[in-house]
Amino acid sequence: MERVFDWIGAYGPVALFLLLLLGIVGLPVPDETLLVFSGYLISKGKLHGPATFLAAVAGSWCGITTSYSLGRTLGLGVVHRFGKYLHVDEKRLQEVHAWFNRRGHWALFIGYYIAGVRHFTAIIAGASGVEFRTLVFYGWTGGLLWASLFLTLGYYVGEQWRQVFDLVHRYMRLISYAALAALAAYGIWRWQRARG
Repeated sequence: MERVFDWIGAYGPVALFLLLLLGIVGLPVPDETLLVFSGYLISKGKLHGPATFLAAVAGSWCGITTSYSLGRTLGLGVVHRFGKYLHVDEKRLQEVHAWFNRRGHWALFIGYYIAGVRHFTAIIAGASGVEFRTLVFYGWTGGLLWASLFLTLGYYVGEQWRQVFDLVHRYMRLISYAALAALAAYGIWRWQRARG
């Protein structure tokens, strides 16, 4: 983790952009921690505020767009090739697409705040054929607010950024577990209902 902080200190917004892009695509990068740390560096005058903000937003947008593109290009091929082994056929894919059109687009918006979810929502959206404009509206808006929230948090908590972030991270993890449990329960309920 300290090495990642060193990269931000040495290369500033460029490092933040690249790390967020890779983190949102799925590499193990501590995204929120980087944003809070960058906000703290802005408050100390060690990073340029507007450039860091633009890098954070661009990194989140490019990351989610890359994930969406992977789902759009590789996801459908994988489903068509191996879907029968996973009990996923064209009909099921259309159901996922319909769900995204009804409610799933909010997963693109909220997914940033749920650990382990932001890496998959855009891939699933791309694989199920969600329109790019839906990704832009919900995913990019979510990324803008997510980056703004954690940069602002780091800016205002100053020297206590680690302690405050640890507290926030703990509660976010609990909320993430609760949300994932609720999603799993909903999925099981739908599956049992479809069988019965």
